[in-house]
Amino acid sequence: MTDKTKAKSRGIGETIRLLIEAGLIALGIQAFLFQPFNIPSGSMMATLLIGDYLFVSKYSYGYSRYSFPLSLPLFSGRILASRPERGDIVVFRLPTDTSSDYIKRVIGLPGDRVQVRDGVLHINDQPVKREQIEDYVDYDENPRGTRVRRWRETLPNGVSYDTLDLPYNLQADNTDLFVVPPPITIS
Repeated sequence: MTDKTKAKSRGIGETIRLLIEAGLIALGIQAFLFQPFNIPSGSMMATLLIGDYLFVSKYSYGYSRYSFPLSLPLFSGRILASRPERGDIVVFRLPTDTSSDYIKRVIGLPGDRVQVRDGVLHINDQPVKREQIEDYVDYDENPRGTRVRRWRETLPNGVSYDTLDLPYNLQADNTDLFVVPPPITIS
């Protein structure tokens, strides 16, 4: 083998080693620190839009077996746990369906009574402060744009966010009363 062939072979080996190391580092970051998500639905408009990408911190509320690839049962419960606060945007899986990810905003804490009455969010029978702001213009269905009323809601802890008054979602303008249950113990 010539020196040129040996150098080329070493270069290919180094490239393969570099790709494997980079892949392992990326898998480690995704498994333990941050995970990318794509927004699949419009339930978080105007904050997050369909098709948006975001990176989610995996350690903010601690780790459970579901925090890791394949949901390996390495331990039970949650380690390094902390609780979400009102206004946090969280990614979670339902205990009954661990294959689907949900991205939602925390508005109620354990024991809170949450209800929407005539389009206004109530927490513990108190209406959440809201003020109408500039309309949101949605170009998805109409190339000229459809104007949608937009509100800025402020939760009891002072966190503010924007919501849309979607005319096709009238059934959500009046909901049953929901009591936020205590946290679920993950085993």
